[in-house]
Amino acid sequence: MYKIMLADDEGIVIDSLKFIIEKEFKDTCEVQYAKTGRSVIELAESFRPDVAVMDIQMPGINGIDAMKEIRRSNNHTVFIVMSAYDKFDYAKEAIKLGVMEYITKPMEKTRIIAALQKAMERIDAERLKRKNELLIKEKLETVVPIIESGLIHNILLQEHFREDIENYRSILGITLQYAYMIAVVCGDEQQGNHMTNAVGSSVRMQRHYQEVRDCLKENLDCIVGTVMANKLAVLVPYEKDVMDYNERIELIEKARELTRYLRKRTDISFRIGIGEPKDFLMASESYTEALNALVATTGSVAHVDDLPIKCEYGGNYPVKLEKKLFAEVEDGDIDNASASASAFFDWMVDSGSDLMNMRLKVLEFALWSEHIAYEKGGMIYQLNSRAEYLPQVMEIAEPAAMKTWFLEKVKEACRNVLNKREEKSGSIIETAKNYIKNNYHKDISLDDVSREVNISPYYFSKLFKETTGENFIEYLTNLRMDKAKELLQTTECSMKEICARTGYSDPNYFSRSFKKNVGVTPTEYKENRGKGQEQGNV
Repeated sequence: MYKIMLADDEGIVIDSLKFIIEKEFKDTCEVQYAKTGRSVIELAESFRPDVAVMDIQMPGINGIDAMKEIRRSNNHTVFIVMSAYDKFDYAKEAIKLGVMEYITKPMEKTRIIAALQKAMERIDAERLKRKNELLIKEKLETVVPIIESGLIHNILLQEHFREDIENYRSILGITLQYAYMIAVVCGDEQQGNHMTNAVGSSVRMQRHYQEVRDCLKENLDCIVGTVMANKLAVLVPYEKDVMDYNERIELIEKARELTRYLRKRTDISFRIGIGEPKDFLMASESYTEALNALVATTGSVAHVDDLPIKCEYGGNYPVKLEKKLFAEVEDGDIDNASASASAFFDWMVDSGSDLMNMRLKVLEFALWSEHIAYEKGGMIYQLNSRAEYLPQVMEIAEPAAMKTWFLEKVKEACRNVLNKREEKSGSIIETAKNYIKNNYHKDISLDDVSREVNISPYYFSKLFKETTGENFIEYLTNLRMDKAKELLQTTECSMKEICARTGYSDPNYFSRSFKKNVGVTPTEYKENRGKGQEQGNV
């Protein structure tokens, strides 16, 4: 069926065209008409014609201007222009509007029929093209999740060649060099740092997979894997290898909103862990960081940069070269691993490391290389198999001989981050306490303090409460109250001065807060110099 709109102010022309169309094309066409420029535009909006046979000269808005208006809302209408005027200017304007035929009056029947047949052929071709595009889109909707899942599995399992990853990236249109990963973990409910009923919730997650996937894609420009146990791995391509503070905070808040929204939609509890950006081939490390972040905290959302669970390197230490080296050891790539080890040793020499430090490093790398071999190569571990390593290394006096030994037994540095966790957490809280102590008289907020210690307000609030037993507001208020009591007992400062020196701008609010926390008003406390006035002593 073709929708044909006739636009002409002469009734005889309209009738003639309708007669020709009905006779030649029978019931394959639906015909409507209009006789003024304005009514043509209005009819085109409601009728949405496939073909418009337009007269140039009509009352009111002329045919050229009417076509311009129609073209703004409908790019698919095929125009056939009729005119008693064979003017070049009209023809030129018609060409700009994509008019298919320009027919001068009086019309020839065969010319009209040929023009309509040509228009119908064009419409059929466009419809077929659109149909094919929809079929391709439908197929892609089925195939793309499979491709995305394949990319994530290749990254996580590290069973890939660089060419495989590049092929996935090309198919999915990923051009960015870096990516961070998100671990979405589900369960019936959260208990401490884990989710209950992983098996049952994973089954329910399968039923809600498409809904969860769509939600993640709406909020993040991401690649979503399939459900693995009660976990969903998500990869987010990123333009750099470091995420700045504000971006991290925004991402954490978005993740928290997602956990709440998904809980309402699916009746499943969710936790979200976030790793830091890595080179695309090393993105599995980001996923490991995301999982470790969830283990290290009891929050519903955890970002690795908020937690002391990764190693920091000073100076120009070649971290990427070290990671490349042990990735090559794990792949059994002897030639490239030897080249990387050689480059690492050359860096130690060039950086001016002394012989003892080089001995320690090559011994460290040798042991870790063997650890990889034990895990990946099915070797049988013997406790005394490395008894001679230390004496051998201590006997080496020349860098060249040490390099030879090093190239045979390389190993990746393994930091004991677990022991550093409490140390760093304690350091963060001490830094926060010192900042509060030095700034309690100012209008400071949780955001100010969390920014000072460079972790998100969400995680800082949890860490502060877990470490001190008080939330931030309670701690700040108690500190201010202690200072106010001290000033009331030892000075003759006015209430206005005490307010200013303890971080309060409103004396009335200060008085109410003091009464609530101490049990008496500031005036009563001052008059009695604190004797027997505090709550619990009255």
